[in-house]
Amino acid sequence: MSDLTSSCLLSCRQMGLADAWTMTHGVPGIELMENAGAAVVRAIRQRWSPRPVTVLCGPGNNGGDGYVVARLLGQAGWLVTVASLQPIEQLRGDALHHARLWQAWCVESSGEASAGQPLPLGDAALMGTELVVDAIFGAGLDRPLEPTVHALLMRVPQMGVPLVAVDVPSGLQGDTGQNLGATHSTLTVTFFRKKPGHVLMPGRALCGELVVADIGIAEQAIDALSHDGGDPLVQENHPGLWASQLPPPALAAHKYQRGHALVLGGARMVGAARLTARGAARVGAGLVSLVVPRAAWPVYAATLLSAMAQPLEDGDAQTLIASWGQQLEALHWHALALGPGARQGLPGDASETLRALVRTALSEPLGRPMVLDADALTVFQEEPAQLFDTIGQGALSVVLTPHEGEFSRLFGTLAQGQGQDKVARTRAAAVTSGAVVLHKGADTVIAAPDGRVVINTNGPPWLATGGSGDVLTGFIAGLLAQGLEPMEAACAGAWLHGACAQVFGPGLLAEDLPEQLPRVLGTLWGR
Repeated sequence: MSDLTSSCLLSCRQMGLADAWTMTHGVPGIELMENAGAAVVRAIRQRWSPRPVTVLCGPGNNGGDGYVVARLLGQAGWLVTVASLQPIEQLRGDALHHARLWQAWCVESSGEASAGQPLPLGDAALMGTELVVDAIFGAGLDRPLEPTVHALLMRVPQMGVPLVAVDVPSGLQGDTGQNLGATHSTLTVTFFRKKPGHVLMPGRALCGELVVADIGIAEQAIDALSHDGGDPLVQENHPGLWASQLPPPALAAHKYQRGHALVLGGARMVGAARLTARGAARVGAGLVSLVVPRAAWPVYAATLLSAMAQPLEDGDAQTLIASWGQQLEALHWHALALGPGARQGLPGDASETLRALVRTALSEPLGRPMVLDADALTVFQEEPAQLFDTIGQGALSVVLTPHEGEFSRLFGTLAQGQGQDKVARTRAAAVTSGAVVLHKGADTVIAAPDGRVVINTNGPPWLATGGSGDVLTGFIAGLLAQGLEPMEAACAGAWLHGACAQVFGPGLLAEDLPEQLPRVLGTLWGR
């Protein structure tokens, strides 16, 4: 199994195609359903001792999985109650087959011909239960849960009873992570591959512990999906996607071969640019320079050790703008970070001045890579086409790193047009802007203009602290300076950012992040 296929996140459509491919290659749907139910039972028995359990079954294949769970737990000696959204006689296909097997086992084990009739889906089914299995609706549900179903599921955590979801918690949309009435589950068992909804918020928070089970779908199904003509496969971020571009420094390497990262700093919030510079240096850039307003230069120069501070040209806005291009040319940089705290202290209309500085950098004839964040994005929110058109005029390697507010302001109508689908929104933004877009959040989504999408999942909640985004910008700039391609630099930066936060743990401050990189990179390189 390759890293690329193992990290795929399959949409509901793609999962259906994988099922269909498997069935046409000799594994019947009845067997796949049996394997799915058995996987849920294994996960339950690994975590809980036998106890009264209620299995809630829906009208489709998810409900069929539930009937398998009920039969196998019953055969293992558990006391099982089944409640169904509709009579067994109304089921179809594989779900009907397994419901009939459950009925037959009930009759055989009890000796009563009337056994094997599920209860209606209601409060009576929860009386005396100590574990509930939610097999009502699967990942393809695209409408809000019926109020009665929602109310029933909400009762489970109120009772203090564990809730186990089959595939997804009912009411969680599998492609987008949108909550259509789902209740938080203690455990979710899904099959073959995760879906985007398992890792996108709020779905990620609703799933609880997530187990991905093998149910007999061959890896070759992924190859078939890659040629089906749909969107490229979405990946979950991991080092296999980019580590080949980030080897340990060569024995004979010197600082100039490791790249020069340049950071534009502002005059007031000087911590932002310094965090960016520290991140770029720690991630491996051989040289880091900050270009800052002359009035603030003493502050930067007095507080920087490994990075160098260069003053911007004094004078009015026109003088500064005119000299900026020459200054860029003279500094021989390999990657540029623009944005963190950059607008403050610029002469004239600070927003217009920064827009001009960004456009000048983007028009730089060598087309060197850069990352735009914070102020460098905000100043274009009234006329984002100015930014996108400038990016599109050259063979540029640009990474944009907006958080949700910046993303909505910059991409406006486009963001609204994709609803709550963060993957679709970010992919469309990358195509529109011509840049790699790293859409920050607890579910950071990274998209390239060619359609590739990666979701980063290793960021712990204590990353939500002031300045952490500035460090991420520095990580990406430092990786770009070392020669990583923009998509790989963005993915590597996001993953390293999350890994550093995990190593430090709770109580994290932004300035702690770069200091964890030696340990994280050492582990990555096997040292």
